[in-house]
Amino acid sequence: MAEPEAEKPKFDLSHNKANVMLRKAAEGKYGIAGVCVYNLEGILATVRAATAKRSPAMLLLFPWAQTYSGALLAQAAAAAARAAPVPITLHLDHAQSAAAVHAAADTACYDSIMLDMSHYDKAENLARTADLVRYCHARGIACEAEPGRIMGGEDGVADTVDLEAVMTSAAEARRFVDTGIDWLAPAFGNVHGSYGRRGIRLEYERLRAVREAVGGEVRLVLHGTDGFDGGIYKECVEAGITKVNINGVLNRRYLEVQREGGLGVSETMERGTRVMQEAIEECMDMLGSTGKA
Repeated sequence: MAEPEAEKPKFDLSHNKANVMLRKAAEGKYGIAGVCVYNLEGILATVRAATAKRSPAMLLLFPWAQTYSGALLAQAAAAAARAAPVPITLHLDHAQSAAAVHAAADTACYDSIMLDMSHYDKAENLARTADLVRYCHARGIACEAEPGRIMGGEDGVADTVDLEAVMTSAAEARRFVDTGIDWLAPAFGNVHGSYGRRGIRLEYERLRAVREAVGGEVRLVLHGTDGFDGGIYKECVEAGITKVNINGVLNRRYLEVQREGGLGVSETMERGTRVMQEAIEECMDMLGSTGKA
C-alpha cells in the first residue's frame, strides 16, 4: 500500500509586516497605496508622501527591476522602507516565472510577491502558484495571485497586454485561495494601463461575491486604477479591497517634468520626486489611509 503523502509544512505569516498592514486596513476600512516605482525618485517620493501623510504604504517593483539592476533597486527600496518612520513594505508585482520569484525571494528584500502565472493554462497556473507559495512562505514572504486575468498591460510587465481578459468568479477565487495565497487580485472589469474609450466599468457585484466567498481568508487587492477618483476608491474599499496599486497617476507627472526640459539633472530629479510625492499624497487621501500609520 502506498505511503500517505507527508503533510505539507505550514508557515505562520501572521506577523509578516505586509500582512499586518493589510489586516489593519481591512479592520479600519481604508486602502493602502501600492506605489509602482522604477527609480530612486519614486522610492523617495513614496517614503516622503507616507511620512507627510502619516500613512502606511507599499513600494512595488516589477521584474523589470531585476533584469535592469540585479538586486540594486530592491536593496535601495528595502533600505528606504526599513528606515522610514511609518510602516512601508516592498512588494514584487507580476513575477511571471519561477526564476523571477526565486531570485526575489532569495534577496531577503521583499515582504511580498505577486505570483503571476496567468499565461499558463488553468491547471498549470494553479500548480505553479501552489509550488511558489510554499517557496515564498518558507522565507516569510506573503503571496498574491490573480484569479481570472486582468486585461491590458503596464510598462515593465511582460506578456499581459495581448492576453484575453477573464473575469474572476467566486469558484475561481476559491481554487486560488486553496493554493495557500495570502492576497487575491480579482478581475471585475478593472484594466491594466489606460481604460481608453471603453471607460471605467467595474462590476462591484462580482467583487462583493468574491469577498463573500473568500474575503475571510485572504486580503483583496485592486489592480488597474488609472483614472480612478475618490468615489470609485471608496466603493472598492467598502467592497473589501485593502491594497490598491497606483502607477500612471504619478509616473506620468514624472515624465512630464522630464519632457519640459530646461533643468539640470539634479533639478529634474528633485522636481520629478516632488510631483510624484504630490500625486501619492492625493491617492492616500482618497484611499482613507492618511493618518492611519
